[in-house]
Amino acid sequence: MKDYKELSNKDIEFQEIIKPLIANETVQQMKNFKQHYETTCFEHCYMASYYCYLICKKYNLDYKSATRAAMLHDLFLYDWRKKQFDIKGLHAFTHGKTACKNACKIFNLNNKEKDIIIKHMWPVTLALPKSPEAFILTFVDKYCALSESFEIYKSRLLRKKYFRFAYLFLCLLIIKI
Repeated sequence: MKDYKELSNKDIEFQEIIKPLIANETVQQMKNFKQHYETTCFEHCYMASYYCYLICKKYNLDYKSATRAAMLHDLFLYDWRKKQFDIKGLHAFTHGKTACKNACKIFNLNNKEKDIIIKHMWPVTLALPKSPEAFILTFVDKYCALSESFEIYKSRLLRKKYFRFAYLFLCLLIIKI
């Protein structure tokens, strides 16, 4: 994944929206937890936030709420790969509510931001998002997760000589089609 700050540093409006969020100590703690392989929760949320900002702004949606909610959507502050004895249920089903609860302790969130955070795991969780901004985060979140995972798998495969040749062969095959 590209340096997450490199993409958005030139966008002053985006920076102004998330500045109070990323300046917060609790939000900074997200850097201590891995989300997908080598990507931290902070990096993952930052990228999801930037993509939500771009998409929602382009379509004249509430891009400020979408940007803020996306930055906070994984504010769960624990290693989700380890059993959490104080949390009932699987991480995929519960962390949206946990993130929303944590975010509400620190920031004043509007109802749309709360809904976006809680329901960002749809369709894994059955609760349907109420706004287009919430749907956008659900898809952006999956895109970011797949991108982060794909980069790791690709780098692992390319380290092995025989996979390098298979990858090269596959690329050449795709180009010819």
